[in-house]
Order: sequence, then structure tokens, then C-alpha cells
Amino acid sequence: MKKQWVTFLVLAALALPVHAQYVISSAEELESLKRLPQEKVYLHHTGPIVFTGEYLHYAFYCFNAQNNRASNVSFVGYVALVNQAGEYVVEQKIRINKGKSQGDFFINTDVPSGNYKLLGYTQWMKNNGMEQVFKDDLVVINPYQVDQSELLSDNWEQEKILSEAVNQPIDSSVVQIKLSQTDIGTREKVTLTLKNYKAQLGYGNYTLKVQKKSEMAVKPSENAISYANSYFGAKGELDKNVGDSLFLPEQRGELLFGKVTDVGGNPLAGTKMVVSVPGEEFLLKFATTDSNGNYYTYLRKDYKQDRAIMQVAENAQNVEVILGKAPNIDASGLTFGKFYLKPGYSNVIKQRSIHNQLENQYFFVKPDSVLLGTPIDPFDGGMPQTINLDDFTRFPTFQETLVEVLNYAGYRNNPDGSDYIRIAQDFETYNERANDFPAILLIDGVYIPDHEKVKNFDAKQIESISLVRDQFRMAGKDYQGMMSVKTKDGNYFEDYAPEHGINVSIKKASPQKNYFKQRYNVEGLKGKRIPDYRRILLWEPHIEIAGEDSQFEFYTSDLPGEFEVVLDGFTTYGKPISVYSTIVIEDDSQ
Repeated sequence: MKKQWVTFLVLAALALPVHAQYVISSAEELESLKRLPQEKVYLHHTGPIVFTGEYLHYAFYCFNAQNNRASNVSFVGYVALVNQAGEYVVEQKIRINKGKSQGDFFINTDVPSGNYKLLGYTQWMKNNGMEQVFKDDLVVINPYQVDQSELLSDNWEQEKILSEAVNQPIDSSVVQIKLSQTDIGTREKVTLTLKNYKAQLGYGNYTLKVQKKSEMAVKPSENAISYANSYFGAKGELDKNVGDSLFLPEQRGELLFGKVTDVGGNPLAGTKMVVSVPGEEFLLKFATTDSNGNYYTYLRKDYKQDRAIMQVAENAQNVEVILGKAPNIDASGLTFGKFYLKPGYSNVIKQRSIHNQLENQYFFVKPDSVLLGTPIDPFDGGMPQTINLDDFTRFPTFQETLVEVLNYAGYRNNPDGSDYIRIAQDFETYNERANDFPAILLIDGVYIPDHEKVKNFDAKQIESISLVRDQFRMAGKDYQGMMSVKTKDGNYFEDYAPEHGINVSIKKASPQKNYFKQRYNVEGLKGKRIPDYRRILLWEPHIEIAGEDSQFEFYTSDLPGEFEVVLDGFTTYGKPISVYSTIVIEDDSQ
């Protein structure tokens, strides 16, 4: 007999209220939690000034705070933009792989000019407070708004002090940047070589970028070295006591959690829940509520739909199902940078705004591409038999279709309750004991707990039916086979309203991208007058140095001036490295 197990997660020992924190109940539990290392995060980004109409790119590094090596604790990280009122203007969820990730977000015209903080963290880090969280100043300039009071000041002496507090470029004897030339024209190729002079001592993970220097005096962003100094004292273990509440680490995947109560608001313990993330590549997860009515499950696979359906699996009664939400860490006590606009910046702002508009207008000819995630096998290794209904005579209802078209599946009468679908066992391939277990039924990835209610589903809407004849065991119950119905529109989940559950949107992790690389090596392409006002000529969020030389190339844009070449990151042993160089681009038209 071939038996498959669908993921079943029970965390009965945790008393987790719906706000995603649970109380540490004993000294033994506290000691166990303290053995899990705390984390710290570094963000290298393309600030410190960003305009509306631009993307802020970032490279995300997550470290074990005890040894400064890449962390293997958290599967999910977060990047947020916070304003001076402590409000979260943007929060992105990203998936972490071997302690690193990357992403970007677009600054739209709804974001007002002002001084902001860029935060980087994991849920596990939140337990040690805002001090543990990565924080860096970011200036947003919105030239389309009339009110610029947040960036205006008469205190020029203070601004002078701040504008002079610029970190000097840091040289490195470990890794250095070598350029084919430093004075170059527009739309020309530049070759860049990273020379590792210290062999294994230089091996590591780094961010490489070539970006136009800011025309406005501003405090520079944190680099790897200043970060290492600022967060040297980050806590290495959980700073909590028995009786304290804390955030759960997202070590097994993205955490979904919630609570089940009866109509009177009393928690229901031991309730079997099924969580389905719908779509063609669906996910099916099961959980059981603990003594406080809380349920939890982790999503590790790269799901496609930003929606989850959470419902009672069986023996349904009148219940209320709630999806929990982790609260943001309090940002009201942050101290923000003080960047102010000078009258002399008006022409710089005007020109940069025009360039951004042109770049956005021609984005379609130089787009970034989203990396496809790992395909999901919704049948967990089972080999489905798929029947396309257009190959057969059409019958009016789902039940009639099973009778007339499928050889191995149909409805079975149940004198003790609703009729259910059963899929015939495969006695030819497997020597197994006969059973009368029901099948698992899904429509467009939506788990259907009561098969009888879809007997009369309009079969004209069905494109195909896939069957797996293996036995499954989920949440302590046996099932005979799985049936996945795919509709022609593929959107059954949009209007599905579970009788004993909820159909809710969930926040997907932001997809990673392959960033567009401009090239002018195709004959005649350099002469085509598609505007090119890129301020970022090269962006490699994560590169690995594992040898002596690493070579890269990029093409200059139509923007003249000084561009900064930056290599910033950490060796395998956790040593920070920050290296800077400069190229000057001359305007060919003059």
C-alpha cells in the first residue's frame, strides 16, 4: 500500500492569542527558546535619497547574532519604510535563503517628502525590541507635492554640520576594485574586476553597485563596516522571562495562524482545520487547535495566490474562524535624520524628476523580469491521471460526469451523513486492504469538506479532473485518493464562501527579480535615441567571491558626472568589507 502524509502541524503547547504572540509558560520552555540564536539584519540599499517615481533596491543580509555567520533560523524577512510619526508606509515580506535575500519597492506619488527610516528585521528579532532591528535614514523627495515643509529649515548651521559628517571611503587590502577605465563617455562599456588578494580570507557574499553620486549633501547610508560597529552589541539570545509574550520564529516557513471559537466566543480546542492556498499549484495544510482554540501552519513552498481558505475539516458546527496578524514593532521612539532642501537644489530636483518620467515612460523596452519560483507539486509525488472533459460528451452536472466519464471515481451513499466521493483503490499495483475512505476533493485548489454540496456543480465550467489513487492520512484521518477539479476560468476560489471558515487575502512574499542590464554592443543600438537616464548602472544584490578574480561589465547611460563603484558585504567569517571607487562620465554631446 502506498500511503502519503499531508502536512499536519500541531503546536498544542503554545498559548498563542490572535495577535501572534504567546506566553512563555515555564523555565524549561524559556531555556529551550534561549538556545535558538537571535538574529541581526543588514540592508545595503540604493539610498540615501530616493525620489517618487524611483525604485529603492536593497540587498538583505541576515546573521546569527552569536557568531556573525549567515543565519539559518528565519525563513522570512521584512523590510519597512517608516515615517516620522512612527507609521509603516511600506512593509515587504521576503523569503530568506542561506541568510540572504533581495528586493525593491517603488516610491509612488502618495509618499510625501520627508525624512524616513528604512528597517530590516525578522519576526524572531522583534522579541529584543527596536534596538535589534536594522535602521538607516532615508530621504524621500516628492517633487509633485506643493508642501515641502518637512524638508525645509532656516537652521543652516545644523545642516552644515550634518552635510560635513560624511564617511570617508574605506579602502581594503582584502578585495579591491579594478576598472578598465575611469574617464569614459556615455553609452560605453566598462569592465570591472574584483581582485581578491587574501584567498579564503576574502571569500564571502557581497553587494556590487555603480550609482550616480548624489548632487545634494546628505549623510551617507550605512555600509558593512559602520553597520558592524553600530550593531556589535546586538543581543545574541532571547531577552525574555517566564510569563512574557513573544513572536514565534518563522523557521519552518511563513507563519499563518488564527483562532477558532464557538458563537459565544469560547475557544474550541482540538478542532481539525484545513488551510488551502488555492490555484493550479495549490497548497493543502492541516492543523489542530490547541487548548486556547489557536491554530498554526507554515507555508514553505512558493505559493502563487495571495489568498487562503481556512475552514473546519469535519464535524462542523457554528464557529467563528479568525486569521491572526503579527503587530508591527513600535516605531514611535525612533530618531530621524535631518536632511533639508537648499534653494540651490531646485534645478537638480527638476532635472532628476524629468529623467525619472522619461525612464518610466520607456520602462516597457527595458523591464526587469520576475524570477519564477520553484514549481509546486500539489500531489506530493503522486502520479495523477488527468481527464480533459472536452474529449468526451458533456454531461450537465458534476455527479453525472463522474458516473459517465470517470472509471475510478464516483459518489457513494452515506446513510450517516452527506454522500461523499470515493476513488477506487489500485489493487493491481499495490497489495492493500480494502477500505471505504472518502477522497480529498479540491476545486481550483479549494478544499471541499462536504462533497454532496457540489453534486450539481455545472460541468460545463470544468476543464479537467485529475485523480490520484494513493491513500492519504491527514490530521488523524484516512482518505482514499485525491481529486483535483480545474475549472475553465480557474477562479472558483474567488467567490467561495466556506460555511465554517473564512476566505481571506494573505500577504505574499515579494518575488525576486532579474534586473534589466542595458547593453549597447548590438550594431546600431547605440545610435537609437531611446532615452537612457539610469542612475544605477550596475546592481548585483548578492555576488559570491570564491576565487581570485571576478569580472563584471556594465554600460554607462546618458547621464554625465561622477558615479560611485561600491563593493560592500561580508566574508565567510563575518568580517565586513566596504570598498569604493569612482568613475567620471563625460558628456559626448559637448
